[in-house]
Amino acid sequence: MVIPYSFRREHAAVPGAPAIETRDLWYRYPRVEHAALQGISISIPQASCVALIGSNGSGKSTLMKAICGILPPQRGTVRIAGLPIGGCHHRVAYLPQHGAINWRFPVTVRRLVLAGRFVHLGWIRRPGRRDYEIVDEALDNLGMTDLADRQIGMLSGGQQQRALLARALAQDAEVLLLDEPLTGVDHITRQVFERVINSLIQRGRTILTATHDTSVREAGYDTIFRLEEGELQEGDDDRHHL
Repeated sequence: MVIPYSFRREHAAVPGAPAIETRDLWYRYPRVEHAALQGISISIPQASCVALIGSNGSGKSTLMKAICGILPPQRGTVRIAGLPIGGCHHRVAYLPQHGAINWRFPVTVRRLVLAGRFVHLGWIRRPGRRDYEIVDEALDNLGMTDLADRQIGMLSGGQQQRALLARALAQDAEVLLLDEPLTGVDHITRQVFERVINSLIQRGRTILTATHDTSVREAGYDTIFRLEEGELQEGDDDRHHL
């Protein structure tokens, strides 16, 4: 799954603007009566780590896809660093759920990670030496260098998730959207993810993680949003909400 783009865009961020801001966001899938998103308004500061929790089917993935531009909302707006999503695709990296990827597609780990550079290149430019260096750095960071030339379908589930995170790192985005990144992964992959995410936070990146695991309330997120049936739910503890 690739964030759409038509050409490279380098609009400057609006000073002091939130990393992610949605206003009255609505989305309804075709031939479905109930709207998947109903008036979602959130504001996430830059350099913050935020969780989006909710049961399966609550609208978490739909909100992620709306934020990164895969699903254009039918009503409402999305802004990244103060800019409409159409002008700043390069600022947002999206790690989809494991099941959203066709792992039988004949591509190597290195080529998958290189796809993270395409949003900077557009349709015409070819990857250059610096692009390949960034890919190699991402592979090394995730412990995937020795697997770079392996077909993605030959990886374990945990290795596949690490390959997806390496692709997101290669994009060098300011905002990372992680959709159920740790579901079913092994202990080693979980440790690698935690190390890399902590490093990104220290570098001032903004992380939004969607999960159905309610135990994240103890995981040290700056803010936790709860989404159910397409609506944000208010909780008793204001520390969990912006």
